[in-house]
Amino acid sequence: MDYQLIIKFWRKSLASEDFLATIENELRQALGDKVELEGYDVSRNEINLFMLTADPRHAFRKARDVLEAKGIVQGVSSAYRLVGGAKFTSLWPLRATRKFTLP
Repeated sequence: MDYQLIIKFWRKSLASEDFLATIENELRQALGDKVELEGYDVSRNEINLFMLTADPRHAFRKARDVLEAKGIVQGVSSAYRLVGGAKFTSLWPLRATRKFTLP
């Protein structure tokens, strides 16, 4: 698994954070052994979920289905990078000029 996929939940756009209790399990079921969940990084403005995968675009498409079912995909951004790398490739939202950063 050469890539780290990050899904960023913007706290101000979330009506509730209750989904965090079950989201890892739901993603694990949807993604199977295609990803390895690494955990969270929580700050005042955002919650970042990290996972390792060989195919970050495919993994995000599957994860997006779970997020859409929960009604939270609009409060999310996502990107990936090579494990240990510094340069992010943005996946969501679909704006080419969107710059992805971590706190």
